[in-house]
Amino acid sequence: MKLPTMFIPHGGGPCFFMDPAGGPPAPMWQPMQAYLAGLIASLPERPRAILMISGHWETPDVTLHLGDGQPLTYDYGGFPRHTYRLQWPSHGDPAVARRAAALLEAAGFATVEDASRGWDHGVFIPMMVAVPDADIPLVQMSLRADLDPAAHIAMGRALAPLRDEGVLIVGSGMSFHNLRQRGDHVTAMADEWDAALTDAVTDPDPARRAERVASWDRLPHARFAHPEAEHLLPLMVALGAGADDAAMRDYRDEVMGWVVSGYRFG
Repeated sequence: MKLPTMFIPHGGGPCFFMDPAGGPPAPMWQPMQAYLAGLIASLPERPRAILMISGHWETPDVTLHLGDGQPLTYDYGGFPRHTYRLQWPSHGDPAVARRAAALLEAAGFATVEDASRGWDHGVFIPMMVAVPDADIPLVQMSLRADLDPAAHIAMGRALAPLRDEGVLIVGSGMSFHNLRQRGDHVTAMADEWDAALTDAVTDPDPARRAERVASWDRLPHARFAHPEAEHLLPLMVALGAGADDAAMRDYRDEVMGWVVSGYRFG
């Protein structure tokens, strides 16, 4: 059975795990936590592996991680001490990593292998919510450092056969990511950006959809929403892997004045 592809929000730092006693997150993060907690149950079947593209890993050529991502990389700062001891001890899947690399290379993309880097918080924070038992193997794939939208959409297209092989392709980022702008004064512009992005992402014509999303920086308030593009580029991979399937927004909420969305293809 073909799995969908997804672009998910991964929150802010360890936002779902701020209580050292393990209690719920702050109210503003609870809808996002609930969305992530329901991801696996929402699929037509449980994936045998996850291929995840995080906005927190860029390399000159696309890198596929062959290891188990341990020890984790706590790439956030200024949070409570216990958040630097969080664990998500899942396994990697070298066979899936090499299969992904072969698909990319057949499409003309150079790839590199890595087995030592720890998974960053764009991986382990949402996965601690979505797969709390850490019982689905995971492969992390880097963004290419040029952050070329069309190239990342093409990378996704190359990876699309994995969907028929039990692999869930997940882009992990944030549809709005401007850390310098928070609060109610942001919401109107964030909402206009989100509406324009969603209209492009859900365009029923797949070719036009890809063209519009590749030109994301022409949308209203694009560079206000993303001064840098790395948190949006995982969307490009998920969209490309979605191929000609229908697209939908399956999450929307406001946090810190931002309007944040998640998308599903297929």
